[in-house]
This record gives sequence, C-alpha cells and structure tokens, in this order.
Amino acid sequence: LQLQASGGGVVQPGGSLRLSCTTSGFNFDYYTIGWFRQAPGREREGVSCITNRDGTIYHRDSVKGRFTISSDSAKSTVYLQMDNLTPEDTAVYYCAADSAGWGTWRLNYNPDYWGRGTQVTVSS
Repeated sequence: LQLQASGGGVVQPGGSLRLSCTTSGFNFDYYTIGWFRQAPGREREGVSCITNRDGTIYHRDSVKGRFTISSDSAKSTVYLQMDNLTPEDTAVYYCAADSAGWGTWRLNYNPDYWGRGTQVTVSS
C-alpha cells in the first residue's frame, strides 16, 4: 500500500499550489482520502478530504472558499488545489486514507494509512 504526496513548495502570500496524492494497494473508490497538516509548535489538524464512494467533501473552516479537493479514479489520485494561501497555511501536509468518512478529519482521529509529508511554505 502506498500514498505518495507531492506538490509542496514555497509560495508568496496570495499564491497557489496543488498537492497530489497518488495511491496504490487499496480500494481507492471506497476510501476517504485527504490531507492533514502540522505546523511547528501546533497540533496536527485535518484539512480536507473526499469520500470517493459517495463524493462527500470536507474542508476545515479556515480553508473553505480557498481550497478545492478533487479525485481522479483512473489515476487513483486525489488533488488539493490551494489558492489565496496565507502564512497560516505553512505546514507539512500529509496525505492519508481511511475506510471511515470525513469524521476522521473533522475530529482529528488517526486514519488507517499515512503517506509521507510535503512541505508547504507561504512567505514573502
């Protein structure tokens, strides 16, 4: 089983990045897949996820209207488009997959599977 995250980088405030999470080894079309993030000195938090079996999408309040999550079943890949980034979005972003729904992200539970993190830095 693999979750491969990519797309992090350094961007100025107001800029955009797109994260990708490419997966293999489990039933992509059933699982909930998304991102958690952790900034230095702060607790981990669930950011966004999509439940592929029913299309349900969750975003934490602080990213609503700025982040968009989408899923490509043919590529077993989930994308997180992040627009209008702010310094508060600076963190390591971790791709994750869980057989449960978006509650895992909202309640910050531990998902079934983790990928490696990718650093997102928003700085002028």
